[in-house]
Amino acid sequence: MTIDQSPMALSITGATKHYDSGFTLDDVTFDLPAGYIMGLIGPNGAGKSTLIKLILNMIRRDAGEIHVFGLDNLADEETVKENLGVVFDSSYFIETWTVNKVEQTMAAMYLAWNHETFDNYLKRFGLDRKKRVKELSRGMQMKLMLAVALSHDAKLLVLDEPTSGLDVLARDELMDILQNYITDGERSVLFSTHITADLERAADFITYITRGKLYFTGPKDEFEESFRLVKGGPDDLAPDVKGVAVGVHRYETGFDALVRTEDLGKIGGLKAEGGQHWAAPLTAEPASIDDIIRLTNTDDAARAMEVA
Repeated sequence: MTIDQSPMALSITGATKHYDSGFTLDDVTFDLPAGYIMGLIGPNGAGKSTLIKLILNMIRRDAGEIHVFGLDNLADEETVKENLGVVFDSSYFIETWTVNKVEQTMAAMYLAWNHETFDNYLKRFGLDRKKRVKELSRGMQMKLMLAVALSHDAKLLVLDEPTSGLDVLARDELMDILQNYITDGERSVLFSTHITADLERAADFITYITRGKLYFTGPKDEFEESFRLVKGGPDDLAPDVKGVAVGVHRYETGFDALVRTEDLGKIGGLKAEGGQHWAAPLTAEPASIDDIIRLTNTDDAARAMEVA
């Protein structure tokens, strides 16, 4: 069976998973077009790892459908996994294996394994074939997983916190690799991360999950442009601000309120000036990805989601 020439590298419809603990990944739907990088974001416990495990068929979904290049990840599991490259936040190799043993084992699993490609990545990453997995740093273990993922002609890379063990130079190198990887327009990347600087650098799309629910999916620029950060002094949190705020963080000297850009006009006197908005003593400025995550996970934001 060959990969369908669908424009969607990954299509998830209504993905749902219930746990006995009470947590539910609830009806998540989004598409990742071929040739793009999507950042999967959300606070700890939001459901990101559950979603990745569903894509990889490491756990069974309770409802919904998942397709990779048009193929069902359950009915066509073998073909789908042949075309997936996976990097986790911790090594999935046996600790006593040497790097050479890793290649021997992985090469037997993938029909399209390329020894020369793998060897080139080992040299690029400074990985010694004689080293055992347990002798490698966390960052080097991540690079070994990445070398494997890139050496069997995978069409979709799925990375779970791939930069968590890397310094800034290694992270920068990884972002370069990912951007080069998708240049043919046929390959795509889904990666979850808490390091939003990596998203700013590489992501074309953002999918944001919080409390097991999909909050946003779409172009990264659209996500950032959808919100503004309104700031003021401790006595300036007026009813018109509270009435439109998605979430508010109060501190001793003032407050931050996350407001949808379309709702700025509902705040009395707020006017545009030089790319920002102001109405003394309030100011409104672009919200960062960190701001959006932080302020959509306050207690009032949680109550608003429950009502919705």
